[in-house]
Amino acid sequence: MSTTARDSTKSNIFKSMKDIDLSSREISHECGVTMNDSVEARAIAEYMDQDPKVTVTYNPATIRIDGEGKLIFKMDDISEYLGREMTAEIFEVNTSTHYGRMVRIDDNTVILFGNMDEVFEYI
Repeated sequence: MSTTARDSTKSNIFKSMKDIDLSSREISHECGVTMNDSVEARAIAEYMDQDPKVTVTYNPATIRIDGEGKLIFKMDDISEYLGREMTAEIFEVNTSTHYGRMVRIDDNTVILFGNMDEVFEYI
């Protein structure tokens, strides 16, 4: 198991229900992806965790990657970190769910947008 998975300095992004204000009309610009725990998912998470704006949460069977604004997944950079090819298709297979708008820009780039206004140039 990676040291990243057991790093106790990472804060928990999940709030207790008593701390959630359901009457708030505030718009969140967060986005994220949940992946089933696998070799590929760990490589993606560890690579993305190098960005201080990204929060990675390891659960018993899943890995969650969250960010503010947008998350950019570059397949060639992840491939280099993983040590074998990572394609957008493999990325999508490993993704069990996501929130925000996911856009596949090209064969190398998948972006998750938390701010829906930024998506308009791609649709």
